[in-house]
Amino acid sequence: MGQMIQYGNELIRINTQKNFIEYSRDSGRSRHNRCTNTSSGNFIDLLEYGSEIIACTSKGIYYSKDEGRSWHIRYSGSVEGSFLQLSSDGQNILATTSKGLFYSKDSGRSWHRR
Repeated sequence: MGQMIQYGNELIRINTQKNFIEYSRDSGRSRHNRCTNTSSGNFIDLLEYGSEIIACTSKGIYYSKDEGRSWHIRYSGSVEGSFLQLSSDGQNILATTSKGLFYSKDSGRSWHRR
């Protein structure tokens, strides 16, 4: 799972014990809290996608345009089940969910069964 991604000169990761987003600028030797907001639910997976970081959480798909400092809801539907893992094939976001594999052509705004 992408619980840690390289984003620019930072490693950004999910601290699953505290449900925080943390960052490191020294290859993980030290970590600093970036986002401690839990209104987006429990963070599950991260994906760098263009100029955004996409996260699947227990409440749906969220995105950040400011290196994970703030998160905004992009999709909260339930037809797909619970989102478990994100990846990209270069053109689409792929999501493994509790109901199978889905893809999005519009940065996670809508999802289709693969």
